[in-house]
Amino acid sequence: RFENEYHAQLAIWWYTFPSNIYSMLNKALRTLDTDAIITMGFFLSDLHQQIQQLYEQQVSSYGRKPFLVYRGQGLTKSDFEKLETTKGGLMSFNNFLSTSTDKEMSLSFAQDASTEPNKVGILFIISIDPCIKSAPFASIKELSYFKEEDEILFSMHTVFRVSTIK
Repeated sequence: RFENEYHAQLAIWWYTFPSNIYSMLNKALRTLDTDAIITMGFFLSDLHQQIQQLYEQQVSSYGRKPFLVYRGQGLTKSDFEKLETTKGGLMSFNNFLSTSTDKEMSLSFAQDASTEPNKVGILFIISIDPCIKSAPFASIKELSYFKEEDEILFSMHTVFRVSTIK
């Protein structure tokens, strides 16, 4: 289906569509799988460009006040212990980062992850100041397969400062 129906304007839709594209792409970026990154290069580029275009269209609508987005996920206990040592430091996500304006939905992802053995469910609370030029991010609600998730998608290699860990 992807081969027959894909075009650049649908990159976000395909990224959110329940298939193996999301997991393959983010695994390749996390593990720096060069072959997979090259194979999916056209899609990486299209997805980044679509986020960039949306960012430019939406940035003024955020106003001048910082706002919060959330990400619930699981980390291994050892990765969580490393994260605890980064307070005040910087953290980069090498993949595209899905967040939501819906705290409860994000919290449910963290709770689901915490049921896995050797995993800790965590909730990232991310403050975004739209006045500071940063890596592009965009509300993808209108283009996503899952419109009810109120998703804000960040492009690759977004860097955040870790202020508090509880």
